Amino acid sequence: MDKLKKLEEKYRNIPIPENLDAVVEASLKKGRKKRAPKWLLGVAAAAALFTASVNMSPTMARALVDVPVLGSVVEVLTFVHYETEEDTYSANIDVPKITGSSDEINALNQKYAAEGKALYEQFQQDMKGMEQANGGHLGVDSGYVVATDTEQLLSIGRYVVETVGSSSTVMHYDTIDKQKEIVLTLPSLFKDDRYVSVISDYVIGQMREEMLASNQEKVYWIKGGGIPDEEVFYAFTTIKPDQNFYITADNKLVVVFDKYEVAPGYMGIVEFEIPTELLKDMLMSEEYIQ
Repeated sequence: MDKLKKLEEKYRNIPIPENLDAVVEASLKKGRKKRAPKWLLGVAAAAALFTASVNMSPTMARALVDVPVLGSVVEVLTFVHYETEEDTYSANIDVPKITGSSDEINALNQKYAAEGKALYEQFQQDMKGMEQANGGHLGVDSGYVVATDTEQLLSIGRYVVETVGSSSTVMHYDTIDKQKEIVLTLPSLFKDDRYVSVISDYVIGQMREEMLASNQEKVYWIKGGGIPDEEVFYAFTTIKPDQNFYITADNKLVVVFDKYEVAPGYMGIVEFEIPTELLKDMLMSEEYIQ
């Protein structure tokens, strides 16, 4: 009974966003384009079902007491959804939230929320500007993908695709130690900065190989890769110390480059898995990269 009381207290103390009722009410009052987002209705329905099930089923309640960490069932959820569909203007923005209570996780969630809100507000501002200047086509699509989800690691990639005539794509990954609830950075994985040149040399070598193997259907902006130096728009020479990356479920390091960062736009986002044998002498430990 003590365990059941503790479970009930935890459930009753789950924080609810202050503006949840206002968001639901405002969404329901508006037309089809402004109806309540499906995720929000789903959350409400799930919460109601969960409450009813626990209250009506002592067996279920007792079973839940034995679950070590209830929050670990869902690691990432869509916390906010922004949407606009008006003629030639389109915005779909999903803002993720990661379950957890550490300062680092809370800071990451605050960052996600702030960036999602700023992206939508910028879209609205640009849309008004276009409307005043005889219209045009404008679109933004932003969301997230879960690249890795193991007992220890979560790698979540947030993407932004903006369309104004042509499109640009940005993808940023965050990798989290779920057990320690800390956000991993590339420098934190290594003893010193030797990894920058080692990874850079390997990536450039892979770029050359891909260009030759594909008969130059694949193109990278590197010197000596088969393209005259004067035609190289941007010569990639080194990764950034905090280069975008994620860790796979097999504990391999993957470095990621945005569209246009190291190659023409048609190549899109490109990534390279780095062999662990190149890195093992520089790794801080074998906990994450193996």
